Amino acid sequence: MLRTRFAGMTDTGLLRDHNEDNLLVSEEYRVVAVADGMGGHRSGDVASQLAVSTLSDFLSVTVGRDATWPFPADPNLTEEENYVVTGLRLANRRIFDRSLKTLADFGMGTTIVAAMFSKDAEHVTVGHVGDSRCYRLRDSQITQLTRDHSLVSDAAHMAPWMTEEEVRQLPANVITRALGIREDVLVDLVTDETRHGDVYLLCSDGLSGLVSDDQILELVMSSGSLDAACKALIDRANYFGGTDNITVVLARVEEVPDGKRAFVDEPTQESR
Repeated sequence: MLRTRFAGMTDTGLLRDHNEDNLLVSEEYRVVAVADGMGGHRSGDVASQLAVSTLSDFLSVTVGRDATWPFPADPNLTEEENYVVTGLRLANRRIFDRSLKTLADFGMGTTIVAAMFSKDAEHVTVGHVGDSRCYRLRDSQITQLTRDHSLVSDAAHMAPWMTEEEVRQLPANVITRALGIREDVLVDLVTDETRHGDVYLLCSDGLSGLVSDDQILELVMSSGSLDAACKALIDRANYFGGTDNITVVLARVEEVPDGKRAFVDEPTQESR
């Protein structure tokens, strides 16, 4: 039998005056998430907080309960896939509605990446919108499970005839999909079969934009705990300039010792 341990941390970085990232770590619902907000007058923080709180609230009133869902479940999706997609679509709707109410919040939005583990921890479902990422670290290798919804990534994916030089000339950090921009949103899904020893990393681009995949792998694998790994990742991003808010969540899959529960979380920390 497998279990999952969780840890998370967020940091303002060195150049921003406030943190517009938010995270969710829920042992009860086996869910973790990272959201990276955008918008003026601190509305990015409002959007990212609304995203993770809406997902958490949706799970709290539906998991194991006979509740009415805001959108019909898709019979072609698994239980976890339906929870993730519906939770993110609901978050999108609430952010969109909020953005129409006040001028300060108009145009606000957020990226999000969320992962829900099955009860036996043998599968994980990842849903994402935007350029916040999920990586899997396994057997000394790191694999990006999500594909950025960004101008650069979309060009490389949909216009393979473009040269690397042409892609590099495109504006960086321009996302093509986010929660709250339109009344509904398309959520991309990835379902992965887990193994003992796997580590899943969810992060904002404050990490992935500064720290290479190989460095991420080395820092996580060399840390003595998930909490220490979170701190090491944030410290490395700040070492390279800390140009954005930095948020990381780690989930480690491991065998359950006899008599132990299946899900254990380490403290979630905010370092700034």
